[in-house]
Amino acid sequence: MLLHDDRLLPAEPVTRGIARRLYAGVRDLPIISPHGHTDPRWFAEDKPFPDPATLFVKPDHYIFRMLYSQGIKLEELGIARKDGGEVESDPRKIWKLFASNWHLFRGTPTRLWFEHAANTIFGIRERLSAENADKIYDRIAEQLEQDEFRPRALFERFKIEAISTTEGALDPLKWHDMIRDSGWGGKVVTAYRPDSVVDPEFEGFKGNLEQFGELTGEDTVSWNGYLEAHRKRRAYFIARGATSSDHGHATARTANLTQAECEKLFAKILKGKFSAEDADLFRGQMLTEMAKMSLDDGLVLQIHPGSYRNHNPHLFEHFGRDMGCDIPRGMDYVSALKPLLDAVGNERGLTVIAFTLDETSYSRELAPLAGHYPALKLGPGWWFLDAPEAMLRFRELTTETAGFYNTVGFNDDTRAYLSIPARHDVARRMDCHYLAKLVAEHRLDEDEAAEVAHDLAYRLAKEAYRL
Repeated sequence: MLLHDDRLLPAEPVTRGIARRLYAGVRDLPIISPHGHTDPRWFAEDKPFPDPATLFVKPDHYIFRMLYSQGIKLEELGIARKDGGEVESDPRKIWKLFASNWHLFRGTPTRLWFEHAANTIFGIRERLSAENADKIYDRIAEQLEQDEFRPRALFERFKIEAISTTEGALDPLKWHDMIRDSGWGGKVVTAYRPDSVVDPEFEGFKGNLEQFGELTGEDTVSWNGYLEAHRKRRAYFIARGATSSDHGHATARTANLTQAECEKLFAKILKGKFSAEDADLFRGQMLTEMAKMSLDDGLVLQIHPGSYRNHNPHLFEHFGRDMGCDIPRGMDYVSALKPLLDAVGNERGLTVIAFTLDETSYSRELAPLAGHYPALKLGPGWWFLDAPEAMLRFRELTTETAGFYNTVGFNDDTRAYLSIPARHDVARRMDCHYLAKLVAEHRLDEDEAAEVAHDLAYRLAKEAYRL
């Protein structure tokens, strides 16, 4: 399992040489991780990670969704059930099951990420298999007991300059408070994710609104009080480092209703007598409301649509959300984003970052939109599209219309902490791959390509997310 120095760089010798030089200029840059789902508790308590399975397998839905697709039950991987039912508790058994099925990940980005972490962090040179599973488990477990493998030490080793976690609107953010009060210098900020109090179809929505009102002291059964509650919670998050909000709606729909229309729709939502159309319209209105609030408080607005969430009802019933069974779906961005863009799209002080899981929309819709509206930026390839070939397609389909500077660099969007350096390394290699081609074709000078490579790896994310 040797990591080749030229992995992911072009095979053609001249272009490869250019890519090598470009990559050499960015490979050791600090990491800006502006959107992800690592657990802030890791950094707050700074305890050793318990075992290899808990570190690599359990939190990574890229891993367990692939294993599930081959008939392996989530219970066998130690994934907690909602009802507290019995699951495998022996981390070594979980690891051996993972290792025995390592061949399933051939050709996937998961293999790139895992082998990068195993090699560069733990010094492992053997390809994982059933035969060496115990030996590799023991080697990782032994190192995890050492202080230099604790979360904060790894944060510094990874050269992470800033990382953003993502918390729901009702989260007390106690781990962020603990990080702040500890005096540690690592920059770990939160992001405001209000889905549970914005999506009428979210489980427990009515109870969530009651709790929302208790937290803020606002009347969350009145439209104005509900909006004021969001303003207060956003301020609470900003005081703990938040620079962005994040919205995982099913569609990219936005709306810009009148005050009277908003009050009427909100009343219908509160009564619980609403249709799927009403719920989607309400979510769309709230995206525009969040954008308007961003004009006042400066939070960057992230829209993550295009995922059919919890597509597998069996897994949702027994394990809950985010269990690897979200599926990409097509989106219409031109019509969907128009109400929001009509309202705030020309605001130079606002940043709205649109992501997609629908590659067909890149050149047809998103790149032209981002290439026109000052407020709109194009987020990088997200889940399912954070793979090498998809990253190349992203650049090929968006650069001609949006350029590089209407995009925001890269974000890793991961729960798997040790994969962060690997994910950023893959992105840097693929951007240098693409830029080298432009240089080789005399469409860009090499000094320009070097500047762009630096911007894509570091500056654009830092500036777009105000980190």
